[in-house]
Amino acid sequence: MPATIAAIVAKLGNAARRFDIDVLPSCDSTNAVLLARAEAGAPSGTVVIAEEQTAGRGRRGRSWFSSPGDSLTFSLLWRFAPGTAPAGLSLAAGVAVARALQKVGAGGPGLPGTSLREQVTALKWPNDILKEGRKLGGILVELVPGAPHAAVIGIGINLQLPPGMPDDVRAASAAIGSMGAIDAAGAAADSNALYAALLGELLSTLESFGSGGFAALRAEWLARHAFQDMPVSIASDFGAPAVGICRGVDVDGALLLDVDGRIERILSGEVSLRRA
Repeated sequence: MPATIAAIVAKLGNAARRFDIDVLPSCDSTNAVLLARAEAGAPSGTVVIAEEQTAGRGRRGRSWFSSPGDSLTFSLLWRFAPGTAPAGLSLAAGVAVARALQKVGAGGPGLPGTSLREQVTALKWPNDILKEGRKLGGILVELVPGAPHAAVIGIGINLQLPPGMPDDVRAASAAIGSMGAIDAAGAAADSNALYAALLGELLSTLESFGSGGFAALRAEWLARHAFQDMPVSIASDFGAPAVGICRGVDVDGALLLDVDGRIERILSGEVSLRRA
């Protein structure tokens, strides 16, 4: 079901007053569009949704493959109080995405006796959303030039895998359509319900982040961490891969790697993470 402002607002209820939503049939990148609007003075809570992105961007310059009806793609502008440190913001957004997918029934079965990372959508540092070990979605956070306390949070989630997706990317990808996701009423989850759930959970998590930083959300992120206490290999653009045990993240969102009993902090934007 195509996204419409009226349907999203209706599902958001009272929370809709916190957002200014625009739906575009197509654009190069929702982050690029919203960054330009932010520099022109757009208010906090401005949302740009695109049915199609022609030049969608992921972390470290990667492309985000999407076509009409295949992906849920949007960006949200959030202006924090001056002095708010953005460290860990992409991880906080990941918590919101996982909560929203679970809320609409797209995050997993929720079986008794299983951990959060086993029963719902798992999180991979620093910005990936996983389902059954494959990438379901991603997050790209970009600070507004000249306003370090303002950020554009871009989110892309696969509704179904597009036919033009390269085979190697397809093999590592997951989609909501393949999960049999249902909403609380038992109907197939539509994009408007997903957008409303995502915006509602982002509102909650960003308010927590604004008052307490990532530390306020760290425990929940760790509960959903796909690689907690597992052996991992971290490939850097600037040196040989590091191998160790993943010990989670600190209060600033840095990855903690246990290398022969010595904890090393790995910073976002420099590494990719793979199961060893």
